[in-house]
Amino acid sequence: MSVAPGTTITLGNRFLRDLPEMAVPWRAQVAAEPRLLVFNEPLAVELGLDAQWLRSSDGLRFLVGNLVPDGATPVAQAYAGHQFGGYVPRLGDGRALLLGEIADADGRLRDIHLKGSGRTPFARGGDGLAAVGPMLREYVISEAMHALGISTTRSLAVLATGTAVTRETLLPGALLVRVASSHLRVGSFQYASATGDIGLLRRLADHAIARHHPEAAHAEQPYLALFEGVVAAQASLVARWMLVGFIHGVMNTDNMTISGETIDYGPCAFMEAYDPDTVFSSIDAWGRYAYGNQPTIAAWNLARFAETLLPLIADDINDAIPLIEEAFDGFHQYHSAWLAGLRAKLGLPAGAEPTEPLIDELLPMLQESHADFTSFFRNLSAAAAGDAEPARGMFVDPAQFDAWASRWRQQGPDVDMMQRVNPIYIPRNHLVEEALTAATAGDLEPLNRLLDAISSPYTERPGLERYAAPAPTDFGVYRTFCGT
Repeated sequence: MSVAPGTTITLGNRFLRDLPEMAVPWRAQVAAEPRLLVFNEPLAVELGLDAQWLRSSDGLRFLVGNLVPDGATPVAQAYAGHQFGGYVPRLGDGRALLLGEIADADGRLRDIHLKGSGRTPFARGGDGLAAVGPMLREYVISEAMHALGISTTRSLAVLATGTAVTRETLLPGALLVRVASSHLRVGSFQYASATGDIGLLRRLADHAIARHHPEAAHAEQPYLALFEGVVAAQASLVARWMLVGFIHGVMNTDNMTISGETIDYGPCAFMEAYDPDTVFSSIDAWGRYAYGNQPTIAAWNLARFAETLLPLIADDINDAIPLIEEAFDGFHQYHSAWLAGLRAKLGLPAGAEPTEPLIDELLPMLQESHADFTSFFRNLSAAAAGDAEPARGMFVDPAQFDAWASRWRQQGPDVDMMQRVNPIYIPRNHLVEEALTAATAGDLEPLNRLLDAISSPYTERPGLERYAAPAPTDFGVYRTFCGT
């Protein structure tokens, strides 16, 4: 498909070619009046796409899946998953489509994927559509995560579709164009495993190795090495979540990627007052996916992944189990990554005195004082520079902080290090809601201001003070929703 003189868009269909049993060719619902709400031009350039053409009428039709490049075959992907601990054997892309794979400017394969593009055979009674608010939430949070340096799927665009969506009320419809290194999930392996087709499971594993963990192909046990690679990627990812107070909200196995990218920004949010029991998701009544539970749930999900790989690792599952258990010890990297990250947040080099006692004392103090997690660590960098009052004033017992800070200062915290790793701007919940409410009503200015603030989260800028401040006291209890 020509997008400009001498330029074409070529979308590969490797997933369909390699795994036809897990791909249903499908077409997006026709968008009545596609219109860009937000467009990630730097990402378009990174993907080698013509940004000017994407803004044209044909470009908009491409972005909503209504103009398909020659040779491309959009598909709805099949996967299974444990949702809040309960196994569902057939989930899949109920309102999403993989348009295809594109090679970016560095030659890396990236998926171009739609969310909210209409019902598919996996819709399970849903309408397959999406509203403006949830799609813009994914754009905001995923781009914030990218700016924070955390592995994530990206957002290329959100488009209004011109079709109303029925939820509690009628809402303007929208569609997200998502970019990922792939959409392979733990749930993908659960689906292949459940078919009982070892050949399909092996092809899926080989596809994942080629796409994400090519070094595993040369290992003595390639499928065991694949598991080790996924464990390492997820241990690092969840540690990074915890270090910035991110709460995914719906850590089902179908939302854990093989690549180690964060995916599916539904009922997600950033914790403000430090509390390991923090839950924002309206559907997480028991706190399964609370902030403090995320490492344990990640390990649980990886155990489900391990179960699917057993028949590939050894003909006798009893021989495979000890090998996978030993490989699973790699998730201990989570604690090492988290500890190293907290040490950096405190400005202490890797060779400093043991920091565990400092951390073990600090976190309960933060919880007792309902201290804002992000603001505290940013204020602590000011304390390292000599101004302790902003941090000290966050505690119900300042003397307790003084005693802790005295021991901390003795280790010589590095101010520059602290400012490099402790963000000042995150997508604070009240600001996200303000932006989404305004955008749903047609006003995109608050959204654009928020996107500008979070694009450089570690650099303080004048005029952005409200983007660094916690929610006002009258903001109330915050609840997020999945958008379906």
